[in-house]
This record gives sequence, C-alpha cells and structure tokens, in this order.
Amino acid sequence: MYEKTYKVTAKKAGDLEVSVDARGHKVTLDEPVAQGGTDKGMNPVELLLSSIAACQTVSTSIYAESMGIKIDEMSVEVEGDMDSAGFMGYAKFRPGFTNIRTHVHIKSESDPAMVKQLIDLVEIRCPVEDTVKNGTEIAKSVVDVEK
Repeated sequence: MYEKTYKVTAKKAGDLEVSVDARGHKVTLDEPVAQGGTDKGMNPVELLLSSIAACQTVSTSIYAESMGIKIDEMSVEVEGDMDSAGFMGYAKFRPGFTNIRTHVHIKSESDPAMVKQLIDLVEIRCPVEDTVKNGTEIAKSVVDVEK
C-alpha cells in the first residue's frame, strides 16, 4: 500500500569504529575506551535506544499537530538493561536488551489527559518502537567474500 524500503550501509572505519551512511547522512559509531574503542561516537545499542527516542519525538510532533496539541518543549529518555554475558557467548543470557523503558517529558498548556492520549497513540504507531517491541524477522545475511 504505502510500503517503502529504507537502506543504510555500515563500513568498518577503525578497530571498533563504524561509519554508517543513509541517504548521504553519516553517523560514526564506536565503543567506549573501556570496551576497546576510541569513543568517537555512540555504540550500536545506544544508537538503537536513540532511534526509539527520536522516533517517539518525531511521532509525537506529527500526531500532536493533528490532535491540536501544542507542545512547547519535549524530551524522551530511553534506557535499557542488557547483560553483556550474552554477547560473550554465555548461553544462559540473551545478547540483547531484556527491558527497555521510556520517560517522556512534555511542556504543554494542553489538557494533561489529551497529552497522555497522544503518547498512548505514539506508543502504538511509532515504527521503531513497534519493530523492537513486536520483533521483525531478519533474513539470513548474504555474504560476499572478496580476495
């Protein structure tokens, strides 16, 4: 119906540094020094949480306008719990987040009940939140090896 394909390309830029490009926009990802990186950017899991926060912020702005709610200021905090033992190969632990929480801060003269309805709508319709919350099948990687 309105299906669209999005694409990003990530390239190794250093030991743990990665350059990601989408439509000519670049983002640098890296690990903190304590985890072997050079701390030139967020790490991938921080970027995932950032995507949730940004999508909620954009979605809130779009739906607020359609609902006649004026937002003066807004910020979204997203935090997640992860045990790195899963990444290290311990079968008892999963490698991904086990819990993700959001805290939305809104300054608005609008009726607080309407603002809460707005956030309820965003939590249903935010594409990034939906993808994380409900899971999406990821096809097996196609691997090209060059010599």
